[in-house]
Amino acid sequence: MSELKKFQVQTARPLPVIVLADTSGSMSVDGKIEALNKGLKDMISSFASESRLRAEIQVSVITFGGSQAELNLPLTPAHQLQSFTPLVADGMTPLGGALSLVCEMIEDKDSIPSRAYKPVIVLVSDGYPNDDWQGPFASLVNGERSSKATRLAMAIGADSDEIMLGDFTNDPEAPLFHAENARDIHRFFRAVTMSVSARSQSATPNQHTPLQIPSADDQDWEF
Repeated sequence: MSELKKFQVQTARPLPVIVLADTSGSMSVDGKIEALNKGLKDMISSFASESRLRAEIQVSVITFGGSQAELNLPLTPAHQLQSFTPLVADGMTPLGGALSLVCEMIEDKDSIPSRAYKPVIVLVSDGYPNDDWQGPFASLVNGERSSKATRLAMAIGADSDEIMLGDFTNDPEAPLFHAENARDIHRFFRAVTMSVSARSQSATPNQHTPLQIPSADDQDWEF
């Protein structure tokens, strides 16, 4: 093993990125689920190519659709992900279940060790929760470890619960992002990708890097 590889093994610390993805039936219209899938796929692909000198970006996807929330993708180093199975939209919007799952994951030191950098939680939704989400949200916000996570959110369309999503975000430099179409969804995920990538390359990965949303007319972000 080279001296560089020894250094990487000794110093790289997990940087968890956990996406809470709305897969309710309403996400099946207007290209929303397709844009979400593309955004996730491109984000994971970008993370996989990042240097792991200081931070190893790990990705998890928790879906809330159908009848319950599910751990769609367990927390996995991005460079180990060979493919991403597209999400399918169906059913209701059990957000509370998703919040409980992410809180459990962050509080579990076997899933996220103490040496990990502060997690990033990304919530994406186009509707209103149909289960009890207030209690799980309070647990997430007040958890010993989960309270330290950076929380970002995107509201898709005019029917999303913007009050809830606005309360979810805790980064003053990254207020709730509004997506009006599939292109906006992709822009949001590109911004999250750039922010996390900048953190992973920083000398201080625990410090959040502000989101910089690509402009709608930027050809580099064509969807």
